[in-house]
Amino acid sequence: MDAEGFGELLQQAEQLAAETEAVSELPHVERNLQEIQQAGERLRSRTLTRTSQDAADVKASILLGSRGLDIFHISQRLESLSAATTFEPLEPVKDTDIQGFLKNERDNALLSAIEESRRRTFLLAEEYHRESMLVQWEQVKQRVLHTLLGAGEDALDFSQDVEPSFVSEVAAPGRSALDSVEVAYGRQIYIFNEKIVNGHIQPNLGDLCASVAESLDDKNVSDMWLMVKQMTDVLLVPAKDTLKSRTAVDMQMAFVRQALAFLENSYKNYTMVTVFGNLHQAQLGGVPGTYQLVRSFLNIKLPGPLPGMQDGEIEGHPVWAVIYYCLRCGDLSAAMQVVNRVQHQLGDFKTWFQEYMNSPDRRLSPTSENKLRLHYRRVLRNSADPYKRAVYCLIGKCDVSDNHGEVADKTEDYLWLKLNQVCFDDDGSSSPQDRLTLPQLQKQLLEDYGESHFSASQQPFLYFQVLFLTAQFEAAVAFLFRVERLRSHAVHVALVLYELRLLLKSSGQSAQLLSQEPGDPPMVRRLNFIRLLMLYTRKFESTDPREALQYFYFLRNEKDSQGENMFMRCVSELVIESREFDMLLGRLEKDGSRKPGVIDKFAGDTRAIISKVALEAENKGLFEEAVKLYELAKNPDKVLELMNRLLSPVLAQVSAPQSNKERLKNTAVAIAERYRSQGITGEKSVDSTFYLLLDLMTFFDEYHAGHIDRAYDVMDHLKLLPLSQDSVEERVAAFRNFSDEVRHNLSEVLLATMNILFTQYKRLKGAPAGTPGRPQRTIEDRDTVRTETPPRFHSECGRKAEATAQPGPGAHHLRRDDSLQDGRRHQRKTGADGSTDELTAHTHTHTHTHTPSSPVCTCWSSICPYLFCFSILFVPFFVFFMVWNKS
Repeated sequence: MDAEGFGELLQQAEQLAAETEAVSELPHVERNLQEIQQAGERLRSRTLTRTSQDAADVKASILLGSRGLDIFHISQRLESLSAATTFEPLEPVKDTDIQGFLKNERDNALLSAIEESRRRTFLLAEEYHRESMLVQWEQVKQRVLHTLLGAGEDALDFSQDVEPSFVSEVAAPGRSALDSVEVAYGRQIYIFNEKIVNGHIQPNLGDLCASVAESLDDKNVSDMWLMVKQMTDVLLVPAKDTLKSRTAVDMQMAFVRQALAFLENSYKNYTMVTVFGNLHQAQLGGVPGTYQLVRSFLNIKLPGPLPGMQDGEIEGHPVWAVIYYCLRCGDLSAAMQVVNRVQHQLGDFKTWFQEYMNSPDRRLSPTSENKLRLHYRRVLRNSADPYKRAVYCLIGKCDVSDNHGEVADKTEDYLWLKLNQVCFDDDGSSSPQDRLTLPQLQKQLLEDYGESHFSASQQPFLYFQVLFLTAQFEAAVAFLFRVERLRSHAVHVALVLYELRLLLKSSGQSAQLLSQEPGDPPMVRRLNFIRLLMLYTRKFESTDPREALQYFYFLRNEKDSQGENMFMRCVSELVIESREFDMLLGRLEKDGSRKPGVIDKFAGDTRAIISKVALEAENKGLFEEAVKLYELAKNPDKVLELMNRLLSPVLAQVSAPQSNKERLKNTAVAIAERYRSQGITGEKSVDSTFYLLLDLMTFFDEYHAGHIDRAYDVMDHLKLLPLSQDSVEERVAAFRNFSDEVRHNLSEVLLATMNILFTQYKRLKGAPAGTPGRPQRTIEDRDTVRTETPPRFHSECGRKAEATAQPGPGAHHLRRDDSLQDGRRHQRKTGADGSTDELTAHTHTHTHTHTPSSPVCTCWSSICPYLFCFSILFVPFFVFFMVWNKS
């Protein structure tokens, strides 16, 4: 039977296919099984999507319907809303419809004003946002510039052996971030500043820092400080312009002389160490002097005869070699001794050398110099004796392109030879190949050769020496500062130069660490001294603020681009970052006196510094810290102003232990008590607002604690809200004079007061007369309680109110009168049959009449005042709120 059914189905399908093929209008579609399956899946997914969306809508309706919301009507209302036509101009009306025309014109004017205001608001918001972004970007840019320690892009080294990053790991709390070397330097800075602050003779900072090197047992550091002392031991001429002083010819000549003296003394010490280390080979002998020392040194350095040596020997060594090493040790007399002994072999050299020796600036006369140079070019340029060529080039300052690598095989020898060839006077007779100026030598060492030539990363002290001995102090300090382990040495070298007025400083704080400014002579670099110190102290200012303050004291005469004193600015940032307010700025004692801080010994006018720090804290939003600082600075107006801003947001909160409100309340109470005991007052409006906020805080504390009667008494005394319709205008007029800190809490005050009255109403309405749970209270009882539980600071506020003649902020809430004593008294008359007559109101003025009555009458006499207050308060509150909104 199933076969017959399938056969019939097949026949019908074939017939349908034949009929379909017969219709030519319809296209013939052919699909395989896979395509049919995919099409079915697509149809199924569409159906499921609609079903899932409908199911989600059903679930949402069930969820919101359980909360009493009709999602269907809400959706319809939302769809019916259209904000697109809200501010669109209205369509014009017929010319004869004057009312419609005027209405449209009025509406169009309003819509235009609203749209213009909206446009201006958006433009203003965009402008503020743009300015804020620019300020933030400037701050980020400054931080990035401070982090980039190099002098520029050329100084960035991406090799594997780069120094660690400047941003070091944050030290553990309570642990010093200073290492032993920095602590030793910090101690000497402290001694130096103590002498200056106490008015003693200013010590030599270079000697103090050099004593640190002696305790470190590091020869490189000791040699570095010996070089710094040698180079800075020049005749200092008081000058306001450091650049002019540094570029003067006399100063540059003094630097070259000092550099040559240092190199010559160092080499002489080296020869002595070499000789005394090899006494058997040196054969020193017993005659003292440089000549014998050089002869013994040559016994070690040149043990055998050398080919190409000219003009014979002296005691077994080449003549020109002995002369050269005597000059290298800085002993011209020893060299002259050798020349005298072999003068018959040297020709005119004795004359030239004698003139060179007697010259104060180690320079031949132009005539002798030209003769020597001519003789060198004709005879000695291609000589095989390297020592003879070196001595002639040194005496005659000629052939400056020859590096004399056979003789000057070390950097110090090369530097000594080139410094001897430096010329300072331009007589026009020297050819370019025979003239070397100090700027040319500086450029050759700093730019042409650079750090890579001297392997500065492996030999930082050598490259620092090359730059420092050529009077490139700023470049030398900037390079050494980039080396993490040598940063402290670089900073203190800069401090020594700064104190000696030898440091060229950048004109702007935003400049790079090492920069060249327009208008400066070639090869003059400037060091950003302010950034150098700030970068150095950033490591330990949070853990060792005392030591950081010692370094910031060097900036007491510096100013930033806005003319602000850098010492005050750095102290401000230091206090904000370290939060060591008491230690650095002092502490306020309970009696109002100020305990001095560390800053007191550095500045005579500490109030200006404290005010600066307080302003910085206020700008950063640290209002509680700013309050303490303004108290230290004796600025009660700012103290009360900031306390008002702090108290206003937490006024209506529930007070809990360790909460913000509890902490701020304790601070405010302490300030109020201190100011009251010392008779300190601030500006009138700020002062009255502060005490009003304290009273309102007492009101809310009583309200949250459930003491509604006490809370009502506080509010009654403050005279802040209208208790009758007659006082609405008066309260509105007074409320206009209150500050925003009070006005912002109006809604909370209204809500709390109405809750209090409603609670009293419900309690009194449901309480029988004379119940044990609540004894009956008469008007006199309420007056007694109100008198016994005044607000906490009414006495102080009353004193301030009496001093205020005209009505103003706080003038109404500071009086201690009792409004209910002059209020209405209601008595309930009860007939003989127990029926109740209407209530009659009698007005009493300072007199009270009590008529014995039944318990019911007594109960109503107790409840009626509350009913009266409750009945009249809601309408005045509403009227008060509406009038105040309109005003």
